[in-house]
Amino acid sequence: MNLLLTLLTNTMLALLLVFIAFWLPQLNMYAEKTSPYECGFDPMGSARLPFSMKFFLVAITFLLFDLEIALLLPLPWAIQSNNLNTTLTMALFLISLLAASLAYEWTQEGLEWAE
Repeated sequence: MNLLLTLLTNTMLALLLVFIAFWLPQLNMYAEKTSPYECGFDPMGSARLPFSMKFFLVAITFLLFDLEIALLLPLPWAIQSNNLNTTLTMALFLISLLAASLAYEWTQEGLEWAE
């Protein structure tokens, strides 16, 4: 019961903070606030340059794979534990997940740079 109450309280508090963060800045909008700022000078060009969506997707994919590899870094210390079967099962699961994710990205051509 305490766990459920804690989870509910934390969820409600997080939702309230997100709502306030999105709602509060929209109350006081004016032109100076939405214009780009370049060290006090007038902008030389548009600050809202478009970028390649492919670059964005490759960058997000890199971050996800990097995070999964970071989860494997404590593995040498975990192998020294008493419960070796659980450690190896979790390591095999993470490596399998990483390999399956790479295979999926490869088949969906998410790693192709040329458009």
